[in-house]
Amino acid sequence: MNNRRRSAKPALGRREFMGAGLAVAAGSAVSCSRSIEPGAGWRFFTAAEALAVEAICAQLIPADQDPGAREAGVVNFIDLQLSRRYKKHRGAYRQGIAAVDAAGRSKFGKPFVELTGERQIEVLNAVEEDSRPFFELILAHTRQGFYGDPRHGGNRNMASWKMVGLPYPPLRGREHYQG
Repeated sequence: MNNRRRSAKPALGRREFMGAGLAVAAGSAVSCSRSIEPGAGWRFFTAAEALAVEAICAQLIPADQDPGAREAGVVNFIDLQLSRRYKKHRGAYRQGIAAVDAAGRSKFGKPFVELTGERQIEVLNAVEEDSRPFFELILAHTRQGFYGDPRHGGNRNMASWKMVGLPYPPLRGREHYQG
């Protein structure tokens, strides 16, 4: 048995995180040789990846009295954009999602999506420190999907616009504003 799992020390050390990341990188090199098919209803993500991204985004912009990233459909925005203009970020997402999941398994023995909210935050804090480029990428895309125009796949029911009191729709076409 692994004594680290029974340890009272909950912190995921840098070495464990980096080791998990190397294992993920090696696994993704093998998996890149075969095509990863998107899950039902998804353009880029597998069903498991979509659940992981949705859980990550829900921690970045949580719901309170107003909808959060999950309710605003931010994962739909990210999936749509990765199938179009964000294609260059596909590898970063696949590796980042796998690293977050590996960190959850390494630290708590469960996939990221099965962790409690508090434990998900602990894992994301470790990822933020050790995998800053992925964290900054998903944070930026979460904000874009939450606050952007719904026609780009996120901000379902204009959730963020209603939250900030923005009169919607602010734009019709490129140069037309109807206020």
